[in-house]
Amino acid sequence: MKYKIEKANVFDVPYIYNLVNKFAKKNLMLPRVINDIYERLQEFFVARIDKKNTVIGCACLHITWTGKKDEVIAEIRSLAVEKRYQNKGVGTELVKRLESESKNLGVKKIFALTYIPEFFHKLGYKTVSRDTLPHKVWTECINCPFFMNCKEVPVIKLLK
Repeated sequence: MKYKIEKANVFDVPYIYNLVNKFAKKNLMLPRVINDIYERLQEFFVARIDKKNTVIGCACLHITWTGKKDEVIAEIRSLAVEKRYQNKGVGTELVKRLESESKNLGVKKIFALTYIPEFFHKLGYKTVSRDTLPHKVWTECINCPFFMNCKEVPVIKLLK
């Protein structure tokens, strides 16, 4: 199976919206409103397949200042791959692309909140305590219905 990882464009927004919200309905990630995807479009990457450039996966790279001098951290958000393309390396390549982008931006740490920490462990991420992440990263979590009983596991990787 041949696919490519690229920056998302405005034509990808409906596909990103549908893909992310398909997983959100199963409580596997936070839902996204279409306006939010447009506003954060420059943060999204997509995996495309075939001559029609069908979107089969997406991921968002969000950079946050930690509040400490010159310290920023990258967050992997909205990582989703269509079910029939899972376990074929698409998610791994999306994560690697986000890591590469982070390095190019001068970011030294990248993290994710996930229900599948094993996926990230295979890519060199370590599970950490929630307390190790800056409070600013929890701003989006407040909108989650599971905020007070969150089962997501924080994983982090130092970029070299």
